[in-house]
Amino acid sequence: MSKKENKRFSDSSRSTAPKRGGKNRRDYGDNYEPRKASGSRGAGARGAGSRSAAGRGASGRPARTNAYESLSAEKQYSNIGRDGLEVVAGRNPVMEALKGERGVERVFIAEGSERIEPLVAVAREQGVIVDFVKKDRIEAMAPGEKHQGVVAKVTEYKYASMEDVMEKVKVSGEDPFLIILDEITDPHNLGAIIRTAECAGAHGVIIPKRRACTLTQTVALSAAGAVESMPVVQVTNLARTIEDLKKEGIWIAAADMDGENYQTANLGGPIAIVIGNEGKGVGRLVKEKCDFVLSIPMKGTINSLNASNAAAILMYGVRRCRDI
Repeated sequence: MSKKENKRFSDSSRSTAPKRGGKNRRDYGDNYEPRKASGSRGAGARGAGSRSAAGRGASGRPARTNAYESLSAEKQYSNIGRDGLEVVAGRNPVMEALKGERGVERVFIAEGSERIEPLVAVAREQGVIVDFVKKDRIEAMAPGEKHQGVVAKVTEYKYASMEDVMEKVKVSGEDPFLIILDEITDPHNLGAIIRTAECAGAHGVIIPKRRACTLTQTVALSAAGAVESMPVVQVTNLARTIEDLKKEGIWIAAADMDGENYQTANLGGPIAIVIGNEGKGVGRLVKEKCDFVLSIPMKGTINSLNASNAAAILMYGVRRCRDI
């Protein structure tokens, strides 16, 4: 075939054709079909339907892969069933759910489970049905979770409001003690912080609605059931929430490396501790809204602590000031 016959475009369309360098259908027009490669590159190399309309979006471009599909099986697992009830797994989380304010519809226990009598007694005392089932059913209800042979169906967790937190402050008779989490993304960290907050006597945990971990089954397990008694508030804007708390007379302290040593700082009175993201720490805007910055002395070669560990140290620094 001559070079003249091997034109990609006719003379009539040459004036409207794109300049050299176009790479795809968008550049060349819908009628353009790329030349097929010769040799062994057939359906077996790319897949028979890899360039079909089924793999493309409405615009004709290849459909984007949903990033959610690349998550691990544990993160994809949703603990909300078709009946709208949440699955709580693990002996401590189920026991705390029975003692908490959420409604427990049913408890499932794997046949042959040992030392389960206290949990069964609490469930039956509250009129909750207890079913002894095969372990396979427990696995199916909480895949990949450390269920310890026990799961329960409960009403979905409801986030608290700031009014709920302040009511808890009023009942305690103490100054407000809050924990603010700036984009904590690890569910194990969130669960551990909630657990420590409950143990240290904090009145509430505040988390953002976006770019942060929410309350999941993994969080509940890491918190050992503390999510049932510790109010967790979701807010749209952390910076604005901090401003509102300051108007209520609450001092805001950010945890960062360039702050005052927490051991010598005044942590008495109404206070909220801000713990930053695992990688980048407290965000610039949030940090600017804080009244002061606290740091934890580092004496080793590593210059930072895990977020939940740092939170625990600072929370008990506040607790120490209150108990003296």
